[in-house]
Amino acid sequence: MSAERTSNNNLHDPVAVDNDDLPPLATRKDHRFQRIAFLLLRLDIGFYFFWAFIDKVFGFGYHTAPAKAWIRGGSPTKGYLSGINVGPMQGIYHAIAGQTWVDWLFMLGLLGIGVALILGIAIRPAVVCGVAQYFLMWLATWPLATMGGGQPTGSTNPLLDDHTLGLFGLIVIMSCISWAGGPLGRWWSNLSFVKKHPWMR
Repeated sequence: MSAERTSNNNLHDPVAVDNDDLPPLATRKDHRFQRIAFLLLRLDIGFYFFWAFIDKVFGFGYHTAPAKAWIRGGSPTKGYLSGINVGPMQGIYHAIAGQTWVDWLFMLGLLGIGVALILGIAIRPAVVCGVAQYFLMWLATWPLATMGGGQPTGSTNPLLDDHTLGLFGLIVIMSCISWAGGPLGRWWSNLSFVKKHPWMR
């Protein structure tokens, strides 16, 4: 009877957690706080990617000047990749900077990762793609190197920067996917084709 009551409550509570998902000795208040924390982390990183896409498309001036917007013929990757002057990927980044296929791949990645994380669907593929993008951007920043005068290459830490924080944040989200998905995530996970292909969860 108690199991049936718990199941019925879960249908009406968007932050309810199945007993199998709960760590031992945790209280319901702890579970609610943890689910909200994972939700905020997912939305935070998702909006980070989505806003990067929107700003590069329309050039709102936060990072991309209006004259360099993608819709005005600007390249989302040329200025950034061609300006890299440190790290093991410097030559490769210079060679592919501004190429059409690179622009499209980069922009579709930003959009797909952002939308998936905001909605809480297809979290696993979004996390894999997001980790790859963060790692490639970390290689571009290359905190281990120094520039003239001993200044860091874009990080105040010799190993870590905001890209590594986002990368590990994504890994945390995927490690607790049953808590981070939210109502849409649970709906997505119950779709027949997602059940057949769990990697799409």
